[in-house]
Amino acid sequence: MTQACHRKCVPPHYKEAELSKGESVCLDRCVAKYLEVHERMGKKLTELSMQDEELLK
Repeated sequence: MTQACHRKCVPPHYKEAELSKGESVCLDRCVAKYLEVHERMGKKLTELSMQDEELLK
């Protein structure tokens, strides 16, 4: 996630020591997407695990 968002949002040659507003917004959105997918996957895996448990009973 770190590398993917950095590549997407921050140019390879830094112009300034601080992130620009656009870079900061891009990074926030990129990280939010990864976290949302992570949460969805966790919920789905929990759901599948519970279904498997029910089948074993």
